Amino acid sequence: MSETDNPDENQISDDDWAAAMQEQAASEGLTDPALPGLEEESPYQAKPASQLFPDFGQAGTKSGSINDYDMILDIPVQLTVELGRTKIAIRNLLQLAHGSVVELEGLAGEPMDVLVNGTLIAQGEVVVVNDKFGIRLTDIITPAERIRKLRS
Repeated sequence: MSETDNPDENQISDDDWAAAMQEQAASEGLTDPALPGLEEESPYQAKPASQLFPDFGQAGTKSGSINDYDMILDIPVQLTVELGRTKIAIRNLLQLAHGSVVELEGLAGEPMDVLVNGTLIAQGEVVVVNDKFGIRLTDIITPAERIRKLRS
């Protein structure tokens, strides 16, 4: 009778996997407390969250201070100033050429929207400084107004 005659003999049991994992860990110098006979800690073993992350709930520590923004100050965000929008058919889009004019829904002199990561945070007007365009903020949306817009 060959090995292929009995399908149960070809299947690998959980004990075989455990033995193979233990053998691999021992050969790599790694150990796992879940595997008997091994003393060192495995890098693959899950650690409690208290060992991975600092405790932000402790008052009086620098990392626990609610006014400590240092950890987020270098996160990049996308700032967009929106002049206006329009919908256009692909047929008309393909006909655009150098010098074409696209009519926008925004009116001349109307404040432009300032968005951060797609969320409206302010409105402003165009200014020119040293031959470069800029925007002067004229109205900043309060956090309460932003939350109110998210709910509706």
